[in-house]
Formats: sequence, structure tokens, C-alpha cells
Amino acid sequence: MSISSGPKIIRPITLQPCNRSSDNPILSDHRITTFIGSTRTLRLTQSISSSQRRSASTIVAVSDVAKRKSNKNLLLTKEEGLEVYEDMILGRAFEDMCAQMYYRGKMFGFVHLYNGQEAVSSGFIKLLKKEDSVVSTYRDHVHALSKGVPARAVMSELFGKTTGCCRGQGGSMHMFSAEHNVLGGFAFIGEGIPVATGAAFTSKYKREVLKEADCDHVTLAFFGDGTANNGQFFECLNMAALWKLPIVFVVENNLWAIGMSHLRATSDPAIWKKGPAFGMPGVHVDGMDVLKVREVAKDAIGRARRGEGPTLVECETYRFRGHSLADPDELRDPNEKARYAARDPITALKKYLIESKLASEAELKAIEKKVDEVVEDAVEFADESPVPSRSQLLENVFADPRGFGIGPDGRYRCEDPKFTQGTAQV
Repeated sequence: MSISSGPKIIRPITLQPCNRSSDNPILSDHRITTFIGSTRTLRLTQSISSSQRRSASTIVAVSDVAKRKSNKNLLLTKEEGLEVYEDMILGRAFEDMCAQMYYRGKMFGFVHLYNGQEAVSSGFIKLLKKEDSVVSTYRDHVHALSKGVPARAVMSELFGKTTGCCRGQGGSMHMFSAEHNVLGGFAFIGEGIPVATGAAFTSKYKREVLKEADCDHVTLAFFGDGTANNGQFFECLNMAALWKLPIVFVVENNLWAIGMSHLRATSDPAIWKKGPAFGMPGVHVDGMDVLKVREVAKDAIGRARRGEGPTLVECETYRFRGHSLADPDELRDPNEKARYAARDPITALKKYLIESKLASEAELKAIEKKVDEVVEDAVEFADESPVPSRSQLLENVFADPRGFGIGPDGRYRCEDPKFTQGTAQV
């Protein structure tokens, strides 16, 4: 695999059209859609009226970056290469440790890991400024790490400790850090997209209405392929395009929604096409290649920062583990999993850095050792941190809890030993 070749638009391959009568207004084309590393293909039949076909001039083309030839110099600087490599290694090592801690009973509830998708998080988020915002999904640990939330704070949150970034009240699926402009992980499908759209509106409002000329903040909205069939996705694409909001919609298409194949769940698997339908560029990129992701990300973030509006980017990636740590992962084709595993984005970047003489084997090993120490320190810190007190139970539940959570004496009702009477066995 050439990690430095440019981004590519994947278009359905048109086969011979079926026989049709000249007076039949319905035109049917048989198409086959393939995915980069998958063993799967899907034969589609699309029927549209000739009167509904739009000329190329009326459809917003994909972003210019997708048209550039692959001979563009995509080399990272040494500093950028080492930064991206360290971020990807941190994401992988952190998630591997999460799996260990989950099975040791240190974490509770659902835990969804990001292994295999690191090129998307690092490729986009490491290009942001601190003031830029990120909105995530339930697979949010690595997004938080890429945005600068300390590993200690993320691990402690997973452990449910007060030193976590949400003081132990969010857990795996709800990472949040106002300091780092991580506006939350969201457990419900599509729930974070309106929040991201609102954040982008805030940026535009500050610049154009409040006249904060230096406010060019951009928002990244991360979500999966399943979300692209959700109503909030379409509503927010429409609003973002209508108001030219500084937002990038990043689809992490790992081809599977729990056990449902993306190819079986949507009428047209090419999600990027939904961008031009709303008047914004749509780009498909190999999400297993961090350099391709960075190239597309630079263009999309740059457009947003310049006030040119939103972009929809479909990153075709793959998760190396089951949907969650409770998923035995028995539904995916073993050959498909093997083919994507052979295209590990970290291995590919490491090979590129060494062959391009941007880094030595010793330098990369030093980074790996440093990351291992960071992750081990995060576990020790989280394990030794205190659990939340009972008085924290009703915090952040009600805007004014005095009508319920606080008694006449001004103390939290949950501090009363009788508060949980009858539920001790639970």
C-alpha cells in the first residue's frame, strides 16, 4: 500500500444497462460498489426518471483536493510525523489497556474501542487549534486523547473516579472537556451532530454578529456510517450548508453498525454523495492512510476556517475489535477482517516514516516506550483515585436541585443514610 498517494473518489462502476423500451421513462442502471479492503461487493439497482437526472453543472463537485493528482508532495515534516505517530500509538495502546482493565472489572457498562481507526482521529484532530471543537460518539476515548485531554483524566473517567474529565459521572461514552473544547461523546446515534452544528453556529455568530474578527473556530463532528441514515444528519447538513457554517462532518465508515453490514443498511453505500445533495463538497478517502486523511482534512478545515462552509468527508476505515467489549465479533467475515488488519494504519505510517528518512527505528521505539509509560501511569493514577462521594449523586442532574435533591436543612438528601433504604441488596 502506498501511504502517500492522494485521496480518491470511489464511484460506482456502471455496467451494461438492462434492455428497456424507448417509451419507458424509467432508466435502470446496474451498479457494483466495492470497498477498499473488503471482500464484499453489493449489486445495486437504481431507478430514476430521466427528467430527474441533474446536469453536472448543477451538482456541487467534490472538493478540489479530491481532484488533485497523486503526485502532489504529501511528505510530513519530521515534527509532524513524530507527533502523528505518537498520537496514533497512544490511541492504540490506550485502547488495548482499556480492554485489559474492562475484563479485570475496573470498568463498567459498555466500552467501545477505536482500534484500527486511529488514522481518522489523528489525521483530523492534530490539525486543529485548541479553540476548535470536537464532538464525538460513544467511541470517543481516542478523540479526547487526540484533542489533548490527558490520559490520566480519560482513564480515570473510564474507572468512574472523581479525577476523571467528568468527575466519574460520564464514563466511557461521555467524554467531555470544556478546557480542550471536547463537547462530548454521545451514546445515541446522531445525537452529537446537532450539538456540533450549534457549536459551529456559535463560531459564525461571534465572528459576524459580535464582530470578533479573530474567531475562526472550526468544529469537527465525528459519527459512524449508521448515523448517515438518521434524520438529524440530514437536517444538520441542510442547516450547515444553508448558513455556511464552519463545520466538517466526518463519517468514520467502519462498514459495520454493530452486526449490520453497511452495504445492507443503506440504499447507496457511498455516503460522501450526500454532501453534494445539500450543496457542500463530499469526499471519500482511505481512512486507513493517515496521510490521505490529513490531506483531505487540511482542505476541509481550511474551507471552514475561511468561511466557505461545511464539507462532508467519508473516511473508509475498519475497527479491529468487536462493536464493544461485550461483542464476540462472530458476524464479520474473517477474510475481511484479515485484509483490513494487513492494512494497519500505524504499521503503514511507521514504514513510511522510516523509508522517507523522517525517523529512525530507534526514535519510533522511544516513542512507543514513552507511550507505554504514559498509559501505565494513567492506570495507576485512576486506580488510586477516589470514587465520587454520595453527595455528588444528584449533581448535574437538575439545574436547581433544591426542589428534590436538597432537603430543608440544605444538605443533599442522598447524604441521609435512609436515602437508599431498601435498595442495599441492589
